[in-house]
Amino acid sequence: MSFGVNASCDVASAQAEQARSPAEHPNLVLATTVLASGLAFVDGSVVNVGLPTIEASFHVGSADLQWVINAYLLPASALLLFGGGAGDRFGRRRILILGMLLFAASSLLCALAPTLSWLLIGRVLQGTGAALLLPNSLAILGESFSDEARGRAIGIWAAAGAIMGAVGPVLGGWLIDLTGWRAIFLINLPLALAAIALALAYIRVPRTDSGKGALDVAGSMLAAVALGALTWGLTIGSGPTGWTSPAVVAVALGSVLLVGFIVLEGRRGDHAMMPLALFASTTFVGLSLLTLLLYGALGGLLVLLPYVLIQSAQYSATAAGAAMLPFPLVMAIASPTIGAFSGRVGPKLPLAVGTIGVAVGHLLLLRVDADADYWMTVFPALFVIALGMSCAVAPLTTAVLGSVDEQHTGSASGLNSALARVGALVATALLGIVLSATGAALIGAFHLAAMAGAALAMAAALCAILLIDDPER
Repeated sequence: MSFGVNASCDVASAQAEQARSPAEHPNLVLATTVLASGLAFVDGSVVNVGLPTIEASFHVGSADLQWVINAYLLPASALLLFGGGAGDRFGRRRILILGMLLFAASSLLCALAPTLSWLLIGRVLQGTGAALLLPNSLAILGESFSDEARGRAIGIWAAAGAIMGAVGPVLGGWLIDLTGWRAIFLINLPLALAAIALALAYIRVPRTDSGKGALDVAGSMLAAVALGALTWGLTIGSGPTGWTSPAVVAVALGSVLLVGFIVLEGRRGDHAMMPLALFASTTFVGLSLLTLLLYGALGGLLVLLPYVLIQSAQYSATAAGAAMLPFPLVMAIASPTIGAFSGRVGPKLPLAVGTIGVAVGHLLLLRVDADADYWMTVFPALFVIALGMSCAVAPLTTAVLGSVDEQHTGSASGLNSALARVGALVATALLGIVLSATGAALIGAFHLAAMAGAALAMAAALCAILLIDDPER
């Protein structure tokens, strides 16, 4: 997710409670995990700012532009739980380093890509690397600290992710204005090399016993193919050609494959990457739907707003990146306080208020046009959306971990994190009607997308109100 805004509850971090050993060099371990996770956080936010220049460089249409985002989100969504399981089985340090190596190599491929096809191949490999490094980065952090030190370390990790996500678009926009879009992928190379060197030198995490079972390779592959077919069909259907036969067939095929995935996971029982026993909890069902809807609304916003500011309001890439700064900064400041408040009152109220706030912020975006003043139009909308997300993110993590029995906390948290990325993936696939518009039509299409985002956030609020119970109840 962009700006480091993701469902931070992760399968490996939940499982790390049973397998913690103090780190010999805790500060360097923390620096390693921050740099590793920063690869995904920075890349997600920077590429959104680079979309207009990529479009101009390759002379491509809206459907092709959507795949620059979705080629990354697809493997990052479908393989996230697989990456956590691989770390359990083969060693988290080893899989973390493998993920960083893959991310660095694919970033170089993206920077040197002679055609859009090569860029998309690089983006798929980047997403695969992110699926390997993200769960194992947070798991290593959880295993290397204990008690109060662990909470402090995770707080620093989250704050650093928000800061890197905030700085990324500004730095990336400046590099785009200075040298072109290829430079935004080269940012990853020094980060990756530094993190790999630190991991080799200072991370010493014993292999746990939780990964002795076979990896759910079939489930991972089936989920990836199903999401790929759905994404392709939705991308075509939302584009200029509309819902032609290929789009309908792809969506139908993806839907059938998703049903097959559910059947397969049911047969694997507790060895599945998505145990169906999770859904016996009505609260968990509500939290899953809320996550999918909320991050769908947010994912569409973070792609579209910089694009509209550059294409319609004539912002430079640097200015568009700076325009998004209030979002991560407000979240970094407000989230800890709101998280503590939710611990006293329970997650239901903050989740309901937060999702309604996100809906109101999207409606404020209806005031944005080509001549709109930033401080009077864009900033208020971003500020309200950021406050709403601040109300939702920490309570969401807490509620997910409390909605299922102890045996399933790892699977529940990992699935919730994957659903956040799937929400962004589906939302981006549906943006063709906006990305294909120009001139005044672009503003009109953006307003339509803002209303759709508000509707998604309100649907998430209904999930919080109707389906989610506080633990004491």
